Amino acid sequence: MSFRIFTDATSDLPQKFAQELNVTVLPMGFTMEDKEYFYVPGQSDMPIETFYAKMRAGTPVTTAQVNTFTFIEAFEAVLKNGEDVLYIGFSSKLSGTVQSAFSAAEELAAKYPARKVIVIDSCCASLGEGLLVYYAARKMEMGIEALAKWVEENKLRFVHWFTVDDLVYLKRGGRISGATAAIATILNIKPVMHVDNEGYLIAVEKVQGRKKSLRALFDRMEKTVDAQATDTVFLGHCDSPADAEYVAGLIREKYPEMVIHIDSIGTSIGAHSGPGTIALFFVGSER
Repeated sequence: MSFRIFTDATSDLPQKFAQELNVTVLPMGFTMEDKEYFYVPGQSDMPIETFYAKMRAGTPVTTAQVNTFTFIEAFEAVLKNGEDVLYIGFSSKLSGTVQSAFSAAEELAAKYPARKVIVIDSCCASLGEGLLVYYAARKMEMGIEALAKWVEENKLRFVHWFTVDDLVYLKRGGRISGATAAIATILNIKPVMHVDNEGYLIAVEKVQGRKKSLRALFDRMEKTVDAQATDTVFLGHCDSPADAEYVAGLIREKYPEMVIHIDSIGTSIGAHSGPGTIALFFVGSER
């Protein structure tokens, strides 16, 4: 039976991959200067460069999850066409988006009993979610049920490592205290974070200096990467392409056979982590 893969814009799945693999990416909303915008990689209401320029200038931003109505509308169009739906969504520990998808699936199951709507909490974020979708979409020949099982069994092998350049954005989001941010800024301390097995974004270590924090992402990769399973690495950045290229250079030197795709981190994550964020995603033996 034919089916369609859906994800949300928090996955930051590059537009070219979404088109090549026929993945539908649902938009995520954000508000700046009292105006609502919608973000989808490659086709946002506001260019991502403008978004980060506004953030650097101090413009506040708030984000919004995908609501149940949007999921129903998107899924139903596919169900009416005789296809099933597999939705791989943003970590439930970071957003209520996937819960909206579960609600939509429940409502549509009663209306279309012969069709399937499978919703998966990826426990992933940003291009980590995107990398999971990318690997899954290349396995569609498995069929929807077998592929859904593969995603559930492998999602915790998609590893996320982040660092940020300015802690003011984590402070604004309530992830660290003002005192912690102030002390870290004075001492040039940079956090190294990851997404854990439950889907939470947590700090793992602190290093002194930007270069060391970038190197720490690669060092973490060396410890757990499954080099045989990782044919493609995603590297994300918030308006910091040169720093992403530095990390990519470290990877190329050690793992020349891997394809490295560098792209922007979108508004949903970038609004909270801020300009200067660098994130590395790969397949590992564990998170």
